[in-house]
This record gives sequence, C-alpha cells and structure tokens, in this order.
Amino acid sequence: MSGPFLFKISLMKINNKKDLRNYTLEEFQKLITSIGQKPFRAKQLYGWVYKRRAVSIDEMTELSLSLRERLKEDSFFIGSPKLLKQLTSKDGTVKLLLGLPDDVRIECVLIPDEKRLTLCLSSQAGCSLECEFCMTGTMGAGRNLTLSELAGQFIIANDLIEDGLIEGHKRISNIVMMGMGEPFLNYNNVMRFLGVLTDDNGLGIGPRKVTVSTSGIVPKIKMFGEDHGGASLAVSLNATTDEVRSRLMPINDKYPLNKLIAALRAYPLKKREAITIEYVLIKDVNDTPDDARRLVKLLGGIKVKINLIPFNPYPGSVLKRPDERRVFTFQKILLDKKLVAVRRDSRGADVGAACGQLKGEG
Repeated sequence: MSGPFLFKISLMKINNKKDLRNYTLEEFQKLITSIGQKPFRAKQLYGWVYKRRAVSIDEMTELSLSLRERLKEDSFFIGSPKLLKQLTSKDGTVKLLLGLPDDVRIECVLIPDEKRLTLCLSSQAGCSLECEFCMTGTMGAGRNLTLSELAGQFIIANDLIEDGLIEGHKRISNIVMMGMGEPFLNYNNVMRFLGVLTDDNGLGIGPRKVTVSTSGIVPKIKMFGEDHGGASLAVSLNATTDEVRSRLMPINDKYPLNKLIAALRAYPLKKREAITIEYVLIKDVNDTPDDARRLVKLLGGIKVKINLIPFNPYPGSVLKRPDERRVFTFQKILLDKKLVAVRRDSRGADVGAACGQLKGEG
C-alpha cells in the first residue's frame, strides 16, 4: 500500500469522517444516487462546496433538511487547512503557512503585480526529488495532498484576498502549481483538482490562467497533453547536458534529456500555446555562453517561452547566484536566436517564499 492510502485509512479510523471537498461533481453524482436522492442535488451540493465555499453542511440551505441531516449522520463534513501564519514580503508577496489534520504543514504563496494576482500552490507535503537548487528538496519525501487540501489552499487564499489582504486585487487571477512537491507524482488528485478549479460552477479560474510545472516526469507529460483541458505545461529544465542535469536534478537519471525533449516535441499545442521552460541560472554550473547555445539547439523547433531565473541562495547551499553580466549574456544569445526568453527574479525571498524556498517552519 502507498503512503497516501495508509494515511487516508488511518485518518478514517480516527474520526470516521468523510470530507465533501474530496469529491468532484461526478463523484457527488454517484454519492447522491447511492443515498436515494434526486440527481440534481449533486450539482447543488457541488456548488455549495466549491463555488459558494460553504464551511458547514448547515449553511447549505438550498438542500433539503433531510439531506443535510443524512450527510451529517453519514459523517460527512467540509474540511479545510488551518491558516497558521502569513508573512508579507517587502515586495508584496505573501506566504501562507497552512496546517493539515495530521500535523503536516504546507505552504502557498500569493504573488501580486499590477495586472494579475498569482497563487503558487503546493501539490505534496515535501518533495522526494532532491533537486540541488531547491530548498524544498531538503525536506525529503512527503505525502500527496488530497483534493480537499489542494482546493483548501485556493479557498483560504482567495478568502483573504476578498477580505482586502492585497490592495488593488479582489480575487486570484492566475494559478501556478510550482510550490512544494512534484505535481505529476500526485497526478490523479492534481487532475481532479484542475477539473474543479477550472469549472465555472466550481472555483471558476479559466484554464488558460493555470500552469502546472513538472521536473520532467516523461510518461505523465504525455498524459497531461491529453488530459490538461486547456491548462499550460511548464518544465523545470535547468541544464543542457545529462551530466549537469543529473547533478542538479536526480530525476534526470530516470528520464534523461533525450526522452524529456522527445516528450516536449510530441506535446500537443494549439496555435497560440507554448511550453514554459524554467531555467534556474547557477554560477559556473549552467550559465555559460556554451550552455545558452546548447539550449537553443536543444529546444529548436519546439514552441517555448523561457523563464530565466537567477538562483536564489538558501542557507546550506553551495550553489551561487550568477553575476548580472553573465545573465544578460545568456539571455541575449537566446533572444538573438529568436527565442522568447524573459528574466524572472524570485519574489518573497525575505519571507522564505522565493523560488525553491517553500519549506514549512517547525
């Protein structure tokens, strides 16, 4: 049995409760049918749980009293992570530290700019991939997050926004799954969540405003190409040779560059779509002009946009940030070859919310 399954069973033994935020619309339809209710009740229940973000069954006054009582008698409830702490950076980024029922802590980050408010979500409690440039990788493997825990991050963050947490923004506009964990190692729950997230009767974020980032889990890239429903793909690449990439990202030993690039070439894209390539620039590791030229060759013929992210040092890391001249030279080589290459600086470094710094505080 897998770790997440064992956790689910053990939690049921403790409280024998069932979280309504762990259900998709299709699953609500099966539930409602199983207890002898009319099918339209499933859509009502789904709307209350997600679109109207009810926090208790008693709030769902559109449902009959008998159905509400039945749900409570059958040990259903509406779960939510607990907000343990919120930290605001001098650049406006807000990190939220959340607590889960088994005392695990996760984080999500709100990143505002003039035109959008992006929420960076975690998909796992920890990460097993041990990428050298990522502080979260020092946590070790953590369990998969449930649909309820994925949706709960969004709901808590959006409620804070509606309460005026960030001036000039009334709701979250964009979602990136680039927080703690590897989304494609929690593929089923992530895809169930994306269905709820992008449903107008669910959480209501347009699919084109959603990006899911992977370290390069090749079989799931192909599946995501078939299942994504309009959400965008981002790939954390970070090197142009297998030797360097395996050092920075051990997952490369299992899915080396030739397999990863082949998967990207085969990935289905519509006319205006592109794959986002994330490239963390690390001094004297992957930031040379030769690296830039190899990157051009590697990505030739693939519709991509490249985010260049100068490494954000964290305590204990031996890696260093490249100087500005090296970053400029690297970017210019890409631009001269007509690639879209944008420099992205990490946000929220002073509150531990910058790229690669998502790590729960003890």
